[in-house]
Amino acid sequence: MSPSRKHSLVAIVLSAVMSLQVSAHNHAGEKPTKDPVNVVAMTLPEVVSGLKPGQFSSQDLTRAYLHRIETIDRSGPTLNAIISLNASAMKLAKKSDMRRAQGKTKSPLDGVPFLLKDNIESKDLLATTAGSTALINNVTGRDSPLVARLRDSGAIILGKANLSQWANFRSSHSVSGWSAVGGLVKNPHVLDRQACGSSSGSAAATAASLAAGTVGTETNGSIICPSQVNGVVGLKPTHGLLAIDHIVPIAATQDTAGPITKSVAGAALMLDGMTGWQNDYAGSLDASVVKGMRVGVLDFARNDSPRLNAQFDAAIARMEAAGATIVRIENSETPPEFWGASRLVLGSEFKAFLDAYLSGSPADIPVRSLADLVAFNNENAEVEQAIFGQDILESSLESPAMDSDAYQDALALIHKATREDGIDALLRDHDVQVLMGPSGPVSPRADVVNGDVWPAWAGAGSIAAISGYPNLTVPMGTIAGVPVGVSFMSGRDADALLLSVGLAFENTGTGSPVPQYKPSVNAEDMRAL
Repeated sequence: MSPSRKHSLVAIVLSAVMSLQVSAHNHAGEKPTKDPVNVVAMTLPEVVSGLKPGQFSSQDLTRAYLHRIETIDRSGPTLNAIISLNASAMKLAKKSDMRRAQGKTKSPLDGVPFLLKDNIESKDLLATTAGSTALINNVTGRDSPLVARLRDSGAIILGKANLSQWANFRSSHSVSGWSAVGGLVKNPHVLDRQACGSSSGSAAATAASLAAGTVGTETNGSIICPSQVNGVVGLKPTHGLLAIDHIVPIAATQDTAGPITKSVAGAALMLDGMTGWQNDYAGSLDASVVKGMRVGVLDFARNDSPRLNAQFDAAIARMEAAGATIVRIENSETPPEFWGASRLVLGSEFKAFLDAYLSGSPADIPVRSLADLVAFNNENAEVEQAIFGQDILESSLESPAMDSDAYQDALALIHKATREDGIDALLRDHDVQVLMGPSGPVSPRADVVNGDVWPAWAGAGSIAAISGYPNLTVPMGTIAGVPVGVSFMSGRDADALLLSVGLAFENTGTGSPVPQYKPSVNAEDMRAL
C-alpha cells in the first residue's frame, strides 16, 4: 500500500472514531444542564423505589445520568467509560413517565437507564463496535435477546460502554480497558489503576454512577475482574441462562452476559429483567441461607499479598459472623495440558463464530471474516495497533476446526477438569454448598508501554468461567483506596443461591465504595493501612 493511501485510510478511520465519540456528547436527545437527582449513592433498588412514589421522574433520572456522563466521563476525570449514547433516551424516559402516570408501568425496571457493553447489539441507532473501528458502522437494528427483554420491561438503553477491544481476545500483550474506538478506561477510584477487562467501561460506569446498572459479558473473567477492581457487584451467570445471540462472540461454550450493579439486590433485579421475569431472583433473595451453611474457602486461590490476604481473612470472619461454617480447601489441581487445551478451544470457537457473526451482519462493514479483520488491522495499524498487536487473532486463523478430534478432545478435557473433577468435586468432596475465594489481585497501574502487568493471580474464577457455572463477586474492602472483591461459586444453575449468599455477605459490610477519583496511590495512603 502506498504511503498516501495508508494515510488516507488512517484519516478516514480517525474521522469515524471522532464522529462516534462526539455522539456520546451530543446525541442523547437533550443537552444535560443539571443533576436534578442525586444518583451517586443510589443502588438500583433505591432508584426503582424512588420512581415508584414519584420522588423523581424517569426524565429527571435520565437527565441526571446524562449530566454525570458529561461531567465525569467526558470532562473532569475523563473515565472514557462510554462510547456512545442513545439519541432517543429522553424520549423513552418521557414515554415511561406517561405509562407510570396512567398506571401502566411494565415492570420495576420501567424508566430505569442502563448501559450495554459495546459488543451487545441493540436496535437503537447505536453501532456495536467491540471497540474496533472495523465495526464503526455496525448498526444492525437488532436486539440481543437480553436487550429485548430489558426493553419489554420498559428499561431505557442509555448507550454503550467502552471495553477491552474484541473483549480482550486480540493480543497476549494487550492493555485491558483499551479500545481503538473508546480509548483507555480509567478506574474511578484511583485513576492510574487498571479498570480491568474486558467489561471495563461497564464496571467503571457503574462505580461512577453513570447509569443505574450496566450489562457486561464474560468468556473468562471479563465480568468478575472489572467488577472487583471497580468495587461493584458482578454476576457471571450459569452459561446458557441468557442467550448470546447478537453479541460479538469469542467462544460460544463460555460466552455469557451478566449484570453489573452497586448491590446484590440490584444484580438480582437486573437478572430478572434480562431473563424475562421468569425466576424471581429478586423476590427469592434470602440472606438467612448462610446460617449453618458449609462454605468452602479456596485457600489455594490466594496469592502472596499480605494486604489482600488480610482482607480475605476479614471476609471469611464476616461469613462466620453471618452464621456460615467455614471449611478450608488447600488444594485443587488441573491436568498439565489444561491451559493449552483451553487456548485451543477458544481459538477454534472464535474463528468459527466470529466468521459467522461478521458474515451475517446486516450492516455495512468492511470485514466479513477473521482473515478480513486481521488484514484491516494491518492496513490501519496506526489506529488499531497503536499500543499492541494482534497475535491472538493471527494464531486463531490456524486453529483446528470445531469438528476436528483436536478440538473435541480439548473441549472434553477442560469441561471434565472444571466440572466433575473441578467445582462438582470440590463441593462433593468437602461437603460444602458454596465456594469462596478472592475475586482477583489488587489492580496494578495501567501500563500502555508494557501491556498488562498484573501481580501473581488470586482467585479461581477460571474454573467457573470454563465450566459454565455461576460466579458472583461482591466488594470486600479497599487497599489504599483500590477496591478488592470476594467471589462465591457453586454448581450449575445455582445463581439464586449465590445471590442470597452474596446478600448475606454484603449485609455484613458497607457495600460498594464511593469513587474518590484520586490520581494515584501515595505514601499517605499506604501509611494509613
